[in-house]
Amino acid sequence: MTEAAPLSLCAREPHVPADRLVAEMVPPPRFDGVRFDTYIPDPNQPSQAEAVKVLSGFAGGLGAAPEGGGLRRWFGRKPAAPTGPRGIYLDGGYGVGKTHLLASLWHATPAEPSRKAFGTFVELTNLVGALGFQQTVATLSGHRLLCIDEFELDDPGDTVLVSSLLGKLVEAGVALAATSNTLPGKLGEGRFAAADFLREIQGLSAHFRALRIDGEDYRHRGLPDAPAPYTDEQVTAAAHAAPGASLDAFPALLDHLARVHPSRYGALTDELSAVCLTGVAPVPDQSTALRLVVLADRLYDREVPVLASGAPFDRLFGEDMLNGGYRKKYFRAISRLTALARDAKGLVAQ
Repeated sequence: MTEAAPLSLCAREPHVPADRLVAEMVPPPRFDGVRFDTYIPDPNQPSQAEAVKVLSGFAGGLGAAPEGGGLRRWFGRKPAAPTGPRGIYLDGGYGVGKTHLLASLWHATPAEPSRKAFGTFVELTNLVGALGFQQTVATLSGHRLLCIDEFELDDPGDTVLVSSLLGKLVEAGVALAATSNTLPGKLGEGRFAAADFLREIQGLSAHFRALRIDGEDYRHRGLPDAPAPYTDEQVTAAAHAAPGASLDAFPALLDHLARVHPSRYGALTDELSAVCLTGVAPVPDQSTALRLVVLADRLYDREVPVLASGAPFDRLFGEDMLNGGYRKKYFRAISRLTALARDAKGLVAQ
């Protein structure tokens, strides 16, 4: 029996209809089964146990439906704006379990899944691009809760867009929860002239109560070092031996990502058992690096192991990138890709 040829990410050009973007606004597979009681706080970091307590109480307070119902509020009389923060903002370093807690909040909120939305900041802005601003507000205003993972302002357009969107949703009675590596009042620093958009950033900050979570990256806590990169021959052999694995040259994949909208990166990885890459090398520029970050997030969310040859993942981003305004994104990507590389060890014949 002959082996099936591996799949190729570069051969995929997925089309993602708008209704799929809405339907997929739920916790990703990696976080489908998490709950508050499966989060193990570090006893040396009391802020972690405090976060569980605060978020559990926040979820319990969302049991009563807001007056009026979403669409009726949207098309009918405008309610009085709520006083005080209408959301929780989890601030902390990468790997302290913020996404675990955010997904646990989604699961604990007493509402039907169709009345709760969960997505990354990129997925939220992609939804606006697909539906349009007014339709996005109409779609989400009937929700009890909107969870936004990896909240990061990368450009002035995002700042104005998200400020307007969240303002409309809060007026409609939607509760908010977000995670980020940056305090809400510091969003955009080092990425664009944030001072010019201070009013919008302060408006965003006013929607949230900031909750700091301290700790070290759980993905590498007490674990052995990440495996060293394999040879091209080992990666190629593993891709041919593993049903449902993809095999691509890393430079070709980076070129392909430039031609696929980031909103489709999740679909790009549909039904893959593993991603195998040859010739991994430092990324050449910031635009390429940011696209790779999005792909790393989608692979991590979907628990797709990554087997690679070439440079180790901690050398993907140059010193100028790791010291720049997007450094927290790059460290998150390194952390997640390293965890996926560890997951892929079993693919290589010993």
